[in-house]
Amino acid sequence: MNKSSSTFTKALKIFLWAFLFLVLLGFVLLTTVDRSPIEDQDFYRETLNRLDQTPWMETQGEAWLAGWAKVNVTPDQAVDLVGYAPRGPYEFVQDSSMVKALTLSNGKSQLAWLNFELLIVHPALAKAVEEGVKDAGLGIDQLIFTATHTHSGMGGYMPGPLGELAFGGYDEQIVEGLVEKSVQALQTALSTQDTASISYRKTNAPDHVSNRFIKDAPYDPFVRQLIFTRKKDGKKALFFTYSAHATCLSSKFMGLSGDYPKFLTQRLEDRDYDLALYAAGTVGSHRPMAKGNTPELVQSYAASLDSVIWLRMTNFASNKNPKVNYSRLDLSLRSPHLRVSDNLRIRPWLFDYLVGDTNAHLDITLIGNILMIASSGEISGVFYEEWEKLAQENGLKLIITVFNGGYIGYITPDELYDEHFHEVREMNWYGPGNGHYFDQLIQNTIKKVR
Repeated sequence: MNKSSSTFTKALKIFLWAFLFLVLLGFVLLTTVDRSPIEDQDFYRETLNRLDQTPWMETQGEAWLAGWAKVNVTPDQAVDLVGYAPRGPYEFVQDSSMVKALTLSNGKSQLAWLNFELLIVHPALAKAVEEGVKDAGLGIDQLIFTATHTHSGMGGYMPGPLGELAFGGYDEQIVEGLVEKSVQALQTALSTQDTASISYRKTNAPDHVSNRFIKDAPYDPFVRQLIFTRKKDGKKALFFTYSAHATCLSSKFMGLSGDYPKFLTQRLEDRDYDLALYAAGTVGSHRPMAKGNTPELVQSYAASLDSVIWLRMTNFASNKNPKVNYSRLDLSLRSPHLRVSDNLRIRPWLFDYLVGDTNAHLDITLIGNILMIASSGEISGVFYEEWEKLAQENGLKLIITVFNGGYIGYITPDELYDEHFHEVREMNWYGPGNGHYFDQLIQNTIKKVR
């Protein structure tokens, strides 16, 4: 055998071994997408049966009692920004980060909402806060997490490989600080609790949001508001939702900021409210219609949206019945489907290693005739119209929020599953049929509480 032939043989062997290694690696790390009908899956039937059998806590009081507070949680030292892609530590503070607490009681059940100016409320953070609240002995019957979903907020509260890689990692001091300030906000809110009235408002703001993937496709254009007015001092708190993603500021922006929700709540508090709390609504597939991404133009967008909220009310109702029903529904899911191509996904064990606990559940709260559903899935607002119609038929006002201390990716219409959109490829984590699954869950929840 001559020298050139020997060299070729060695190269061929190296190629074959490399090929076999890649095939083996692909077999170990990848598997195919499961497209079997979701209605045939055990988890689908189990969760719907669980919803039917889930006990509700129900109390009837004589009056509403409300309190609220906010506490600054801006770190003493700069930490990584979370949102878009890894950007490193923020270089300046555009606006301070807050945790806001709103508490509501009918004298027999104590409810509380905690709101963070963060991208999400990671399950690890939610668990730490729940333990802190329990240790403080605050006596809260249902604690519901919300977030503004700012893409220019701080990190440091997401453990695991994916958290370390893309979301600022896990800093015990950051988490301890968030727990301490959350408890402090709740304590203050409870201490200021007094008799209050509740009103519901709905405002159409169609020019400030759109479907970000399909032109002229359906989207949810409404700002939904709960206004709490304490009778003793006349002060008011606002809990409101909107479906536009908090992505006005550029991905190259290196300041710590709450994006448009921060600027909007500041305007609301300057004008009429002691506390304004923005909880991200059905933000999946929805984008803000800002005219630019500088802080000045984002403030202009917030000012325009504020004017619409103030001047264009389309629905109003008082809620005088101090009746509370609440429950939690744990969700079973299809095996993880984080795809790398149309028909290939990473194996479930690898997904679980990278992502960790997702804490999939719905928090369900009925206050009078207002049904509030907090989801771990980042639901698309295209579902909202039909759900709201069903709620109205059953005499209910419907408010849906996301980032409830769990995170399971996007919930989008199933007909988009094979489109090459970020939300349905990399972020639809639990596979074909998830849109129909959540559609049935929300519809059945509405019917259950009628």
